[in-house]
Amino acid sequence: MKTKYQFTLTVLFAASVVLCAAPNAFAQATRFDELANIPFVENRPTKETAETLHDELLFQRATQAYLWALPLINTLGMKTGSEKVFGAGYNVLPIWKKRLDAKTLITTPNSDVIYAMSYVDLGKDGPLVFEAPPHLQGILLDFWQRPIPVDGGKFFGDVGLPGPDGGKGGKFLLLPPSYKGEVPEGYFVYRSAINNVFIFLRGFYEDPKNLTPAVAHLEQTKIYPLNSTAGAKPMTFPDASGVPANMLPISDGSAFDHLKNLVDSEGSNLADSDSLGLLAAIGIIKGQPFNPDARTRAILDRAARTAYKISRVIGFQETVSGRSFRVYPNRRWLNPMADATPDNPMGSFDDYGFKRTAGGYLDLDMRTWFFTNYYSISPGMASQTSGKGAKYMIAFADSEGTPLSGGSNYRLNLPADIPAANLWSVTLYEAENASGLANGQPFPSKGSRDKPLQNADGSTDLYLGPKAPPGKEANWLATVPGRGYFAVFRLYGPTEAAIDKSWKPGDIEMVK
Repeated sequence: MKTKYQFTLTVLFAASVVLCAAPNAFAQATRFDELANIPFVENRPTKETAETLHDELLFQRATQAYLWALPLINTLGMKTGSEKVFGAGYNVLPIWKKRLDAKTLITTPNSDVIYAMSYVDLGKDGPLVFEAPPHLQGILLDFWQRPIPVDGGKFFGDVGLPGPDGGKGGKFLLLPPSYKGEVPEGYFVYRSAINNVFIFLRGFYEDPKNLTPAVAHLEQTKIYPLNSTAGAKPMTFPDASGVPANMLPISDGSAFDHLKNLVDSEGSNLADSDSLGLLAAIGIIKGQPFNPDARTRAILDRAARTAYKISRVIGFQETVSGRSFRVYPNRRWLNPMADATPDNPMGSFDDYGFKRTAGGYLDLDMRTWFFTNYYSISPGMASQTSGKGAKYMIAFADSEGTPLSGGSNYRLNLPADIPAANLWSVTLYEAENASGLANGQPFPSKGSRDKPLQNADGSTDLYLGPKAPPGKEANWLATVPGRGYFAVFRLYGPTEAAIDKSWKPGDIEMVK
């Protein structure tokens, strides 16, 4: 006979099983029937009923809190994983000096640029100066991964060519919420809505065999407090390449502990009162202890793990909130801003927090979709101006709509004159967690810098599969039998043919 606690855990475990079950499971008795028909005696819940429903309420609220907080959890996963290995502080800027390979677990990294990422707390250190050399490309975002607005109203988050410096570099001043102090002249002023800020930089190289110039360029970056320049800590640039680090979104109950730390750091700056109320309902309140007992901790852990799986269900959909993400009607390539135009680069959204233009509400599923497999967004990334920004296209399935499988062989045809002023690449990612596919090759990508062989008509065929077709090794991306994956096609500096969609890639087609 089960105890009350065992029954509760059985119901909670059934929750995660049912959510991942086939639709016909709902024709049978489920936990929903058990909950709907749970006994009341004399029109009141019994003690056992009350305990079960209290646990269910905690589970449901925690699951929804996790999904609501996914952008934060995504950033916190990167911060926690990075600082555990490379150290913390405004002066610590890890750089993937030999490019980012599959040993770094992080959502959809690009192996064809040099990454550098840092995490700073304006509440702890006060206003910070981010000093960038000319031609540095980057984004300054808060922990919600919203690009930080720049004084003047024309720019959001971007540093470099699409930013206020126009690629000339300079000093960028990061101010905390409601800053009342004097703003000195000579700075590009970024006013963050919250204290915690994510600094994301990218370096471009010409020759994959010589990364030194790109790394040296990133190492000219300086970050220091505005009011204590003389006492600033010296910058350190740990080499993150080849170092195992788990920087994925946190997928267990510890996510709530990290959210508690963030609430203590931010308070009412973090979110509106209703959303803070959702966190308070599961025990996360600024300045109050968060020490769940073993029973509560078990429920929170199951809620986080279930919510993570739900996010990955949403994250592989090609239609979300009634909007198709198809870039081309007759292709499988997806982009959440597939309806973007040069005049409206965010498509159906009126800001970078995924608020819908029609109705003015947060599209929660859209935001969940994005931060399940990706991170960071800015006007520069969403640009629809020829030669600027980037264009991204995602393929979860082959031309027949079947999810890409590591044991199958595929061909991807890219027509001649690929419309990228800077570079293009195709990168493969684990279906399990969106990190780079660990396929045994140095990097799970192939692109223009690798100089793949072209066909007589100028087109390029890439081959995806466990083994390279004879003579096609230069154009081959290895896959792993038994492991699902997806592909991201990137165009850096997309030209007009990419923007007006007159050029379009082929689908990923299975080779029998």
